[in-house]
Amino acid sequence: VAADWTTLAEELGFEYLEIRQLEAYPNPTGGLLDAWQGRADASVSRLLELLAKLGRQDVLEELGPSIEEDCKKYIKKQLEEAAEKPLQVPAVGSTIPQSETPTGLTTLDDPLGHVPECFDAFICYCPNDIQFVQEMIRQLEQTDYRLKLCVSDRDVLPGTCVWSIASELIEKRCRRMVVVVSDDYLQSKECDFQTKFALSLSPGAHQKRLIPIKYKPMKKEFPSILRFITVCDYTNPCTKSWFWIRLAKALSLP
Repeated sequence: VAADWTTLAEELGFEYLEIRQLEAYPNPTGGLLDAWQGRADASVSRLLELLAKLGRQDVLEELGPSIEEDCKKYIKKQLEEAAEKPLQVPAVGSTIPQSETPTGLTTLDDPLGHVPECFDAFICYCPNDIQFVQEMIRQLEQTDYRLKLCVSDRDVLPGTCVWSIASELIEKRCRRMVVVVSDDYLQSKECDFQTKFALSLSPGAHQKRLIPIKYKPMKKEFPSILRFITVCDYTNPCTKSWFWIRLAKALSLP
């Protein structure tokens, strides 16, 4: 069928790498809808509109009874809540605008997204490598280098789609991306997506956008997609004293 879930994903505005990532899911359609429901344009009417556009009348017919039942439950709930409200509600004034939807992504963002927080580098890492990331924070942020790193567990607000928020931060908020490579990194779908997305923004690494780091010995081979990029090797005792200087210089480039 031409109009399958991948076509729907394209109509919903998903990027190529996001679609490729969803292919690994046991239920790609379910994963697609879970990821999409957090976006601003997500609504049942929008989904039905696109299914009609794709000619999927079979899906619309199957969804019809469920949607009708859900709408009845929603209307009933609204009527019950309205009946419980008092007839008169005191007016409450506020100087804070209430019409705009919060769009902040990070802890220091303006809640309405007017002043987005920007970083020198996005740190791509696995949870098992967090101790080295903490050392990176001490060496690069808390010294004279004064660099600003984007560390997901510390800086990103919870409750958003991990794929879409990582894409926006890497592309629009961070000048570089540091990849902490380890055996655990090779098993992470999230790290794989972030790395491929960053590489797609700078084919051939012409803009020095992506910086791989090997911080401990690995049992498995170094990822092939990073082999053509100069690596910062923390495991080499002969060059370890220069490691943080080289990395800081690379992240400080305009």
